[in-house]
Amino acid sequence: MIDAATRLYCLFGNPARHSKGPVIHNAAFKDKDINAVYLAFEVQDAAGAAQAVRTLDIKGASVTIPFKESIMEHIDWIDPTARAIGAVNTIVNENGVLKGYNTDCQAAVAPLVPFGISGKTVCIVGAGGAARAVAHGIEAQNGDIIITNRTEQKGRALAETVNARFIPAEEMENIQADVIINTTSIGMTPKENEISFPPEALRSEMVVMDVVYTPLRTRLLEAAEQKGCTTIDGLSMFIAQAAAQFELWTGIIPDTDLMRNTIIND
Repeated sequence: MIDAATRLYCLFGNPARHSKGPVIHNAAFKDKDINAVYLAFEVQDAAGAAQAVRTLDIKGASVTIPFKESIMEHIDWIDPTARAIGAVNTIVNENGVLKGYNTDCQAAVAPLVPFGISGKTVCIVGAGGAARAVAHGIEAQNGDIIITNRTEQKGRALAETVNARFIPAEEMENIQADVIINTTSIGMTPKENEISFPPEALRSEMVVMDVVYTPLRTRLLEAAEQKGCTTIDGLSMFIAQAAAQFELWTGIIPDTDLMRNTIIND
């Protein structure tokens, strides 16, 4: 029951209304008997979002596209891993001190580990905050990284930080890779009819992963399935990073099976 003592947690992003964050975090709060509520806010700028945390005494926040990088200059302390990645997806408000973390990195790599990463060529589509987290995770696993991005300057900058090759977006059909990972919002509601990687460049021996989870079967994953590829949807990464956020906020490990089933049954 929401009352005057209810703690507020939230998501900052744009778009944000599609997010399943409120569904799983509120289910986890209820399951652990925590008097808290989680809401999604579609904001216009990182500075305003950070100020809202301070002004409203929001206890913690998830940060998503396109604010994972820009939020960093507006918070007080950044975890070394998040600083190395150059992106924050989690804010913890400790008595007015805003602390930034990144729970995407480990969450992105975990589903790929069973297929092997070391020595594999991994193509990352995108160069934003999610791409940075994924790239650092793949680099730590000794993968051979290719970065492709529509904005060349941003793509080359990320490639330099993780010792990767950069290939312009208009040359994606020539990419030869073992693993393809889409980290962009292409294919996500309301862009669900768009595809982030050319289907003609997919081969049956590839592993294709999409961090988008709304819809769960993006056009990229549908095309990959038709080509006989192994596919990994965005739900595994989403649940893993959200569970890590919940633990940072509360000190309690949530029931990830409950989180997954809550989304599936929503």
